[in-house]
Amino acid sequence: MLNVIVLCTGNSCRSILGEALFNQLGKGRIQAYSAGSFPTGKVNDHALATLERHGLSTAGYRSQSWDDFIEQPIDIAITVCDNAAGEVCPAYLNSAVKVHWGLPDPAHVTGSEAQIIAAFENTYAALEKRITALLALPLDDLTDAELTVLLAQIGEN
Repeated sequence: MLNVIVLCTGNSCRSILGEALFNQLGKGRIQAYSAGSFPTGKVNDHALATLERHGLSTAGYRSQSWDDFIEQPIDIAITVCDNAAGEVCPAYLNSAVKVHWGLPDPAHVTGSEAQIIAAFENTYAALEKRITALLALPLDDLTDAELTVLLAQIGEN
């Protein structure tokens, strides 16, 4: 079982969606977590609504600090926002494979409710596509260097 952490500065939208998708799609292979460098302290309501629309549980998600995972072994750390990608990751992540999968923040979208929902759906779809691609890899057969390259390529699509 691989431990994956999805990081974003606020840990309220993209990283929460990533955690939920990893745990759903990677059942039995992946244990996912999410955290932020400066967590907002609240999961975005639209992120939870997006999970509900796709039949995923919304129970137990919270906006938390990456410091909460110091004792948790992490195999793969994925940043999903440009701010988190530019930050220095905590020392406990030094041995983890690190990759950036940048996505626009749907929480910053303004406009009609339909436009906001569409932004969250686009983020969900992009994460679902990338996570599905990751899960299709022969994870047990790849070196960390090979995995880093492949995950970076996935993040570009």
